[in-house]
Amino acid sequence: MSNDDLDLVHGSGNVYRDLKRPHPDLEQARTLIAAQIIRTLDGRGLTIRDAEAATGVAHSDFSCIRNGQLRRFTLDRLMTILEKLDGDLEVRLVMQPRRSEARAT
Repeated sequence: MSNDDLDLVHGSGNVYRDLKRPHPDLEQARTLIAAQIIRTLDGRGLTIRDAEAATGVAHSDFSCIRNGQLRRFTLDRLMTILEKLDGDLEVRLVMQPRRSEARAT
């Protein structure tokens, strides 16, 4: 395959939307919170067993989060886990029109 056979496609900024998954914004939000949980674990040098002892959250939950298995977690559950790990949690919501909606107006 040569470079001439490739098309450059610009994503929307949300891979779940680009893949036409149901509830793409929710999936992206869960992924971002899970990524922060992993960064916090790594930053504090915590194993999943250490995290369980510190938070009371089952080590199997931390294992699922580390492995990107997020289907069984609600957004609020992930936020609660992050709050138990990191203390204060601040959430900021920014609403922007989607590109297709912005062009239509």
